[in-house]
Amino acid sequence: MLLLLLGIIVLHVTVLVLLFVSTIVSQWLVNGGHTADLWQNCTSGSVFHCLTSSTNEWLQSVQAMMILSIIFSVLSLFLFFCQLFTLTKGGRFYITGIFQILAGLCVMSGAAIFTVRHTDWHQASENTSYGFAYILAWMAFPLALASGIVYVILRKRE
Repeated sequence: MLLLLLGIIVLHVTVLVLLFVSTIVSQWLVNGGHTADLWQNCTSGSVFHCLTSSTNEWLQSVQAMMILSIIFSVLSLFLFFCQLFTLTKGGRFYITGIFQILAGLCVMSGAAIFTVRHTDWHQASENTSYGFAYILAWMAFPLALASGIVYVILRKRE
């Protein structure tokens, strides 16, 4: 049982790290010396220069979804530890699982909106590709859903 709890905590912390990195790092779109993320557009060359991102409504919704996913995941981890010590024997971790599933759905919504609408912001070209932070956001989605489902299925034992 201790090994199972350790595995669940490691999975949850992995999801949190993926969410934090994908939200903070400036690598959602890459085009040669130009990178763009949810917060700023940077150009590298002889001088590294960053400008704040656009104020498009869709970009603000992506920002909100990513921040909500982090909040839900942190809250889920906190609730897991609280329920671990207060839940009666045989009880399920429903609240923890629901918040983790919400985190997964938020990151999926944010990444999907970015996928559909990023051409409104930066014109697509042959050199433009998705950066590693964008890929990490999509990796966090199934992991968050899986950990949320595990929390819902999990029963507390002595």
